[in-house]
Amino acid sequence: MRKKIMIGLCILAALLCFTYCFIVFRIRSGSRFYLIWGLGGIFFIGLALMIRFDLWSQFPLRLRQTITGLLIGGVLAFVIVEGCIFVHYRDQGRPDLDYIIVLGAQMKPAGPSVVLKFRLDAAYEYLTANEDTLCVVSGGQGANEPCTEAQGMYDYLVEKGIAPERILMEDKSTDTSENIAYSAALIGGTDYEVGIVTNNFHVFRGVMLARHAGFESACGISARSNIYFQPNNLVREFFGIMKDLVCGNLI
Repeated sequence: MRKKIMIGLCILAALLCFTYCFIVFRIRSGSRFYLIWGLGGIFFIGLALMIRFDLWSQFPLRLRQTITGLLIGGVLAFVIVEGCIFVHYRDQGRPDLDYIIVLGAQMKPAGPSVVLKFRLDAAYEYLTANEDTLCVVSGGQGANEPCTEAQGMYDYLVEKGIAPERILMEDKSTDTSENIAYSAALIGGTDYEVGIVTNNFHVFRGVMLARHAGFESACGISARSNIYFQPNNLVREFFGIMKDLVCGNLI
C-alpha cells in the first residue's frame, strides 16, 4: 500500500509539473525557463518507475547515500533562499532616498512588458511621494526589443508625469549585476542612499547585489508580479541567486 501511495504521489507531481509547464508556455512568460517544469515532470515519472520496479535498492550503497545527501542539501538551500526572498517580498524602501534604480525587463513593440510596467508603476508612486528623489532607469537593448529598456522606461514615466530632468538613463546593461554597476558609474559612485525597484520575487537579489557593489544602505522597493508566473519566478530566482553566489556577486 505504501508503495502504491508513493507511486501515485509521483504521478500526481508529474502531472502538475507538465500542466504548469504548458500553462506558462501558453501565456508566455518571456523566457524558456518554463521548460524546467517539463524536466520536473520527467523526473517524477522516472522516480515512479524506480519505485515501481524497485530500482533504487539496486544502486550501490555509497551512490544512494551521495544522491540522498545532495537532494537533502538542495532542498535545504532552496528553503533558505526562498525564505530570504519572502523576507524582502513587501519592502517599501525609505522616504527621501537620493536615487531609486529601476531594474530593466523586456520591452515589447507595444511598450513595457507587464513585469516592467509593475516596476515602473512602483517607481512612479515612489517618485510622486518623494519629490526630491532622482530616478535611474537601467537596461540595454536585447535582440528582440524595439529600443533600449532604459528609453522605454523613460518614455513611460515621462508620459505619466514625472519630470524628465529627474530621470537618468543607463542603457548599456544586460543583467542585474550590470544594472547596479553601470548605474553607480552614472550617478558618480556609491555614496548615496538608493532604493532598488523591482518585482517582489527579485527584491532580495537586487538589494544584495547593490550592497555588494558598495551601496551599503541600499533598500528594496517592491513591485507586484503576475500570480500565474509566481512559482516559475520563485524557482528561477533560486537558480539566479545560486549563480550569483558562485560568481561571487553577492558575498
